[in-house]
Amino acid sequence: MVADISAAPRAVEPDPDPVAEGRPRKGPAAWVAMYHSVSDCRDDPYNVTVTPDRLDRQLGWLAARGLRGVSVRELLAARARGAERGLIGLTFDDGYTDFLTHAVPVLHRWGFSATVFVLPGRLGGENSWEPTGPRKPLFDVADVHRAVAAGMEIASHGMTHLNLTRTTDEVLHREVEESRQRLAALTGGDVDGFCYPYGCLDERVVAAVRRAGYRYACAISPGPADSGDLALPRIHLGQADISLRLELKRRLARYYGRALEAV
Repeated sequence: MVADISAAPRAVEPDPDPVAEGRPRKGPAAWVAMYHSVSDCRDDPYNVTVTPDRLDRQLGWLAARGLRGVSVRELLAARARGAERGLIGLTFDDGYTDFLTHAVPVLHRWGFSATVFVLPGRLGGENSWEPTGPRKPLFDVADVHRAVAAGMEIASHGMTHLNLTRTTDEVLHREVEESRQRLAALTGGDVDGFCYPYGCLDERVVAAVRRAGYRYACAISPGPADSGDLALPRIHLGQADISLRLELKRRLARYYGRALEAV
């Protein structure tokens, strides 16, 4: 058990006092957490799996500090109102079916929501882009509907999980634009978000995402200049992230360029 999970939730800390020159210090910036698979599978060569128990402890750690996990769509809407303080974006890449069986119950237990980045070209398939490691099933059409019904945001991870910086313009168009269209048809609503497979992006890829009409896109590190919300940095959370590591990642988010600054 993580030592500080059982602590009573604390209110979000007040803004720091202004500095002597009269300019206010920046308060803690919001950040976006990156997850993938949630299961008890111990064969994890890419460090993309957390157990349901670990996820529960990590979300409890957030709640104990007055923080609430939300979808990226909700986080950005709050930021536009200047109300993002106390919110953490939660994202789950690839659309593994274990998100529904293991992550959603934990998210609901804490009153959190999240964004799931789905691969519409692999619906009902598995993570065959990974050369080694266990095969894990991916969302099918019914799973997309279940995630929406559970209050989660569905967003695109491209059609088939390709490194988009290495594709032709034709393939890039299909991966970015067609994936958005197919997910919108499945969900019956707009698809605001995109996630770059492997975190790989360049100016050409960002331009394609912009043309496709996405409102935001998630990366890992900050993207090319002027990418703005089309290259939101994220912080990877894995099985090894207990309370001390979580606190360090939280405190160093802005220093390493992984924080979501106010607009």
